[in-house]
Amino acid sequence: MRDIDGELVNEYAGSRRLSDSVPDVPWAMYLAGPDRRYRFLAFDLDAKGGRTAADADHDARALASTLHGAGLPPVICESGPSGGRHVWVGLAESVDATTVATLARLLKHSHPSLDIAPLTNPATGCVRPPGSPHRHGGASTVLTGLLDTLTYPTATADQVRSLVEGLAGELTRPDTSQSPTGPLPVDEHGRVYLAGARRALPAGSARALEEDAAATGADASAVLWRVLIGAAAAHWRFAEIAELARTAPGLEHVRSARGRAGTRIRRGRGESMAVLRRQWDKAVRWAASSTRQIGDDPTFDARADTLAAHVRQLQERADASVGRWSRRHGASDRRVLDVLCMYALQGMTVNVEADVRRVGLEAGVSKETASKALWRLAADGWVVRTKASQGCRAAHWSIDPQEVLHREDQNALTQADPRPLGAGAAERSTLLATLTTRLADARHDVFTSGSGMGALAGNVYARLSGAPKSTLVLARELGISPVQTCRLLEQLHASSLADLGPQGWSKPVQDRRDTAAVLRGVQGRLAARAAAYRLERAVWAWWLAERSWMTAPRPAPSAGVGQPAVDLAPVKGLNTRGRYPRYTRSGRADHAQARQMLAAGTTAIGTPLALAA
Repeated sequence: MRDIDGELVNEYAGSRRLSDSVPDVPWAMYLAGPDRRYRFLAFDLDAKGGRTAADADHDARALASTLHGAGLPPVICESGPSGGRHVWVGLAESVDATTVATLARLLKHSHPSLDIAPLTNPATGCVRPPGSPHRHGGASTVLTGLLDTLTYPTATADQVRSLVEGLAGELTRPDTSQSPTGPLPVDEHGRVYLAGARRALPAGSARALEEDAAATGADASAVLWRVLIGAAAAHWRFAEIAELARTAPGLEHVRSARGRAGTRIRRGRGESMAVLRRQWDKAVRWAASSTRQIGDDPTFDARADTLAAHVRQLQERADASVGRWSRRHGASDRRVLDVLCMYALQGMTVNVEADVRRVGLEAGVSKETASKALWRLAADGWVVRTKASQGCRAAHWSIDPQEVLHREDQNALTQADPRPLGAGAAERSTLLATLTTRLADARHDVFTSGSGMGALAGNVYARLSGAPKSTLVLARELGISPVQTCRLLEQLHASSLADLGPQGWSKPVQDRRDTAAVLRGVQGRLAARAAAYRLERAVWAWWLAERSWMTAPRPAPSAGVGQPAVDLAPVKGLNTRGRYPRYTRSGRADHAQARQMLAAGTTAIGTPLALAA
């Protein structure tokens, strides 16, 4: 339309059916009909926001190749003088909006210049067709393809769904480049593991973890194996299992061996760790070579789709909350919200256990900041605490405070519109990868408070991945003002953490965060914080074990045996470190000495603190 001065503006004031005469001003056409089903697919590849015409052309040709492979004949158009691209596909059969939106989001993962708005809004989504004038001159011009494929389309709904399933399979397919008989990745403790995003334990392994393997008649070795193969397949690390091995009932085989008449003989610390290391390595190699999928669940894809949709909507609402994350503590609040979303996707549930120490380490903030952030988010209605902490178990928090997830229609598609296989799992994987990468980029010593640049600078840095972005685009993504965004970008640029080029701001090829942290004198802050939290967890776990050990029922001592109470054997794995230190006169617990003993590794069995990571 034209403004009051007769200048063309990028606004469309109304709609009407076209007659034989074509408008002489820019016009766009709806992609979906009144029934909200798509008749055309139009992929809008922008050459703006820091992206060049070359970027758009590259993405357009790659996308056209993908469409050709799926049997969907594309038509590539140059949208106007800016060099953007439109890739069109005509549909002989209408396609439901859910499938088209899923296709758009999966393609966005590999084609960053794609604007998915027209393909995710069936009510108003529209794109200028071939021949439509551009407000800055010229018109949308066909570069490759035949217009007949748009006026006389042949593409079917099944072909579109097959394309979605193919993209989903590529995104969720496990990495087979690593031979199970060859070298596996090794963690910081020298133990092998399977690379990939950490998942919750499969249901069978989770039940085995809580099974009383010390009970008469129980096969403790078999129970241990069920736990280990599930943990290995879920991409756990050895340190996580070593921590659980201290008290988990299902890991009794690590702590003791079978004796006569159903009794169990306590293993020494060295022997226990040797058993666990040996069995863990076997479990990881078995999981790497086995074709059996542990924890297969026919409902997984549908549940993943529902959960991914909820997390995506929550993230979009957070991105649109201008000003919420730029106020005091807002940057830390956003990171904590992202951590909870990441936990939800990992555990396939909106209700997650969130230890403030672990949340703080994931977000790159202190435990106190993480705790306050959770309560601030709860006060604003973003999350809700569903269960208070108890003992060694952390509080539970839900990212669905209104409990809308279970009320949403799980069968949005009709029987004529089957869900593309694997689409839900793929959307979950892409969201999880995005959040994991974003948090890892923002979590660094240089972005700590005080002498560091602060959390908001880290959030800006984390958004610099991918193609260059303009200051306005970054401000919109972060929900802060352009002036504030510009100031933070200049600060990052001064520390060689952001590059400014003709297309906009981008992340340097070389990661210089460590150098910047050294110059600011903050190197090692997060590592020191992690070590302190491991020590705090170990002290608390030791004290809880001491309390449980003192109150656990024991059989009366045999006649003639005068063993003092202080030397009573541990009960079902309790107090495996020995007696908790106490003040000599009062008998009160000496927590300071406990910290010193654990830090020095001089407890009764000398447990290495590194295994508590």
